[in-house]
Amino acid sequence: MKEKTIDYILRSTWIAVAKMYNEEAAKKDSTMATGFALLSIDPETGTPSTALGPKMGVESTSVSRTLKNMEDKGLIRRERNPKDGRSVLIHLTEFGREMREYSKSVVLTFDNKVKENINSKDLETFIRVAETISDMISEKTIFNEKSYTNR
Repeated sequence: MKEKTIDYILRSTWIAVAKMYNEEAAKKDSTMATGFALLSIDPETGTPSTALGPKMGVESTSVSRTLKNMEDKGLIRRERNPKDGRSVLIHLTEFGREMREYSKSVVLTFDNKVKENINSKDLETFIRVAETISDMISEKTIFNEKSYTNR
């Protein structure tokens, strides 16, 4: 393929972003997944463990592994949910709150740098295109019986 496909552009860009985030997280002996989880946990009330996967857009097995690592590093603690004894709330420790703030600053720095280097009209177009692609995927309008063509 001579022309770059939309898929290629999305994948290669996301791989570069993930690599950048992991390099920053490594400076604090962490990972992008941990930073994302920290940002997904409510710092005041905690978050049900079952809500983290959908909130982060990842499988529960990945969340379980990440939470175990976070607990081992002293970033979170698990408490029984007082409203539903069958579920567990994930709370940030003081160290977890500090690392959450660090993760937040990394994400905001990236966001601000992109906004400084891309004009607002192009950024609005990018967001609209990304949302349209996401909607097409969630509405399952891309792949159906008639979507494949012999080229």
